[in-house]
Amino acid sequence: MAEGPVVGTPYGAVRGRYENGLAVFRGIPYAAPPFGPRRFLPPVPPEPWTGVRDAGAFGPTPPKPPYSEAFAKLLSDPAVPGDDCLNLNVWTPEPGPGARLPVMVWIHGGALTRGSSAMPVYDGRSFARDGVVFVSLNYRLGVEGFGLFPDAPANPGLRDQLAALEWVRDAITGFGGDPDRVTVFGESAGAISIGALLASPRAQGLFRRAALQSGPPEATDREKVRRVVRRMATRLKVPATARAFAAVDRAALAGAQAEASRRASPVLGGPAFGIVVDGDLVPRDPLEALLDGGVAQDVELLLGWTSEEYRLWLAPTGLLERVDRLGPLALAGAMARCRCSPEVPRGYRLAHPRASTGDLVGQLVTDFLLRVPLHRLADARRAPAYVYEFAWPSNVPGLGACHALELGFVFDTVGVPEAARLAGPGAPQDLADAMHSAWVRFAAEGDPGWAAWDDTHPVRVFGAGEPEVVRGPRDREVGLWEAEFAAAGIGDAAVAPAPGVVPRSVVRRLRRPRGVRKV
Repeated sequence: MAEGPVVGTPYGAVRGRYENGLAVFRGIPYAAPPFGPRRFLPPVPPEPWTGVRDAGAFGPTPPKPPYSEAFAKLLSDPAVPGDDCLNLNVWTPEPGPGARLPVMVWIHGGALTRGSSAMPVYDGRSFARDGVVFVSLNYRLGVEGFGLFPDAPANPGLRDQLAALEWVRDAITGFGGDPDRVTVFGESAGAISIGALLASPRAQGLFRRAALQSGPPEATDREKVRRVVRRMATRLKVPATARAFAAVDRAALAGAQAEASRRASPVLGGPAFGIVVDGDLVPRDPLEALLDGGVAQDVELLLGWTSEEYRLWLAPTGLLERVDRLGPLALAGAMARCRCSPEVPRGYRLAHPRASTGDLVGQLVTDFLLRVPLHRLADARRAPAYVYEFAWPSNVPGLGACHALELGFVFDTVGVPEAARLAGPGAPQDLADAMHSAWVRFAAEGDPGWAAWDDTHPVRVFGAGEPEVVRGPRDREVGLWEAEFAAAGIGDAAVAPAPGVVPRSVVRRLRRPRGVRKV
């Protein structure tokens, strides 16, 4: 085997591999293993090493439960055993301090409970091929990263992400990157994390641009997180403290976590892990801080969503058909979830008279949770913001243009088998070329290739045909929410009411298989 590239980091030298003309480094520690006395605590630097550390394979992934059977068919989530899970990977076309190339740092999604940088869809070779130094990272998940305890600091998983960005600032020059041209991008929970980092005083100056894919800036109610922790504690028969949880076997903890949150979902609500206001790293609600205009106003943004986000959560489990059958009861559940008056679903029905109840509920909840906050964020920006919509429907029946479908196109990895699980066979390469090149151009130049957000609301739509700019494609629905907020006295810089939950009576009927009657 040819001698691999060697680069120095603040903690020691690492040797990567040459793959297809690119230098690839995997499993580089940016923080010490977060176990033993460091469990549930903020990250600390790794122990320096002497000699050259091998960086040829992905490092350990954080503890996490597996996906349920329905989602495991669609979503890949490899697990690598080991303690040293706070690690990252680098793909670069030109290691060495002279290159000064743009840098893209990927923060993966997975509801803050699953996912890792080892997923094949997240391979960084296409970014490096196109002149970018690409970095992907692992961070603590679930109760390990986002549990809330009386005896430990909040948000350790978000603190991991901050530590990784500080590593990029201090080390990326040696890999050919420019620390002054860092773009951080992420999807779903990764985008929500970036929203929190955008608003955090401690992250200011660590990145110049940010892309938020299908995730808004938000804070989760602390009591909602505590409920998950209490449920786990009851199941494990231990106190709901970090000290008690640290003594529990990791596999048992992951199993208790899966059971405690198994009925929660983005559409239905329920107890779940999330980023919370902590008075330190997250001093206030991230969306509120960004709408105020006092932080991160010089950071250029790329924001967007898929056309049918909700189908990933509703279609594989059969919930979409059950929502259709419940009709008005399902709409009442959506009103409770979004804390809105009947005027909102009435307006949606007028705008979409032929839509099924399931699609109407899905779009209504998606707009409230995602599109409306991103619209408001784009409106509040001083630096340019660019907005997109991914509209190509999956070739897997029922999924449509669902949540996470755009990832293989952004990464130009639609050809890997794991991407085909969600996209189906024959995903269009020309669409991947268009979307991937837009992300590269945004990182390199700050302009993805279409008009920045203004009063006409230009949105680049990546669909089945040639990508095109459409003006205000979601304005009618967003206008319904603006009217709702205005009636409630919520101003432009105020955060909308926190999401509610679908009533238990509705959830029970949604979970009940067709033809099964309560006796």
